Amino acid sequence: MEPLNRARELLAAHPVVDGHNDLPWALRKQVDYDLDRLDIATDQRVRTHTDIPRLRAGGVGAQFWSVYVSTELAGPAAVAATLEQVDVVHRMTERYSRDLMPAVTADEMETAREQGRIASLMGAEGGHSIDCSLGVLRGLYDLGVRYMTLTHNDNTPWADSATDTPAAGGLTAFGEEVVREMNRLGMLVDLSHVSPDTMRDALRVAEAPVLFSHSSARAVCDHPRNVPDDVLASLPGNGGVAMATFVPKFILPAAIEWTLRADDNMRAHGLHPLDTTPEGMAVQRDFEAREPRPRATVSTVADHLDHMREVAGIDHVGIGGDFDGTAFTPDGLSDVAGYPNLVAELITRGWSDADLAKLTWQNAVRVLRDAEQAAIRIRARRGPSTARIADLDAPPA
Repeated sequence: MEPLNRARELLAAHPVVDGHNDLPWALRKQVDYDLDRLDIATDQRVRTHTDIPRLRAGGVGAQFWSVYVSTELAGPAAVAATLEQVDVVHRMTERYSRDLMPAVTADEMETAREQGRIASLMGAEGGHSIDCSLGVLRGLYDLGVRYMTLTHNDNTPWADSATDTPAAGGLTAFGEEVVREMNRLGMLVDLSHVSPDTMRDALRVAEAPVLFSHSSARAVCDHPRNVPDDVLASLPGNGGVAMATFVPKFILPAAIEWTLRADDNMRAHGLHPLDTTPEGMAVQRDFEAREPRPRATVSTVADHLDHMREVAGIDHVGIGGDFDGTAFTPDGLSDVAGYPNLVAELITRGWSDADLAKLTWQNAVRVLRDAEQAAIRIRARRGPSTARIADLDAPPA
């Protein structure tokens, strides 16, 4: 059978669990959360990477929607914006209930697949979303958030980011308590965006599997957002999963320098480098016309997955595209309809059906189930933490 047809057949049985999609932030920036003005039941390719017809075409069976807020928001403002992101995911799954099913457990993911619906989960991108409060963390869990990325592009007071100047040397004492409380809840600790020292500290403290919701291999592309080999090699001992991302500047070495220049151009126009509104993309396209960008491809992503499988093992890899969170995408992976192209490429590289089923569906479902089981054991030993950052991270007298 021709690889693309075989890929579609495999995805019908073992659909993609994608670890990270920023459609909620696109809804905030483009239409102020008005779902009538950006109806994802119809083709929205001129505005977003994501809509229901393309999710269906791409063989997506479960999506972690990122309830991301920019680090330009802090304190109570970040918490409020995160709650607005959670709200739009709830409204989206209710509005499109024929296609989307809210899910907070591995069993609910499986039920959605059996019903032919797309399981809709949530992940909070950045520890600034909880304003250093374990009570807020528990509130997000109660609202359905099932992972939290410990940082975004900037440090939190308790954890170092991959793209900021190190301040804590990894996790502070309070940061370790955040990890422990997430484990107690059954919320996956997401280590995308964090520094290597934060990754290693979290793995040392963790009592449950961790997640990299959208990160690739640093040995293949030396960008700080990627995962070093020693960390990948530690995943079998932890049980975690690293989900390869599609963002060109994270996967293609030649794209790193070009993206720095493109980011400077966005700032010169008074725009945030991550602005993917139509206005922001017009500026990006004008820059690209003047300075053609190095182009990542499906093969570029497959190179990362080959390496991640080799180092971490087939039970510890997944997919986290970061659609609607990036201005540019690889050729063949321009939107959420492109996953069959990636699976077809892996088929041509000799990946077995069993390996592909683990990559697309089984590993992500298993890691959430393992976190749930760990939480049952941990809750039998201890209750909610009342620790405060002022107590655990107080400066020495």
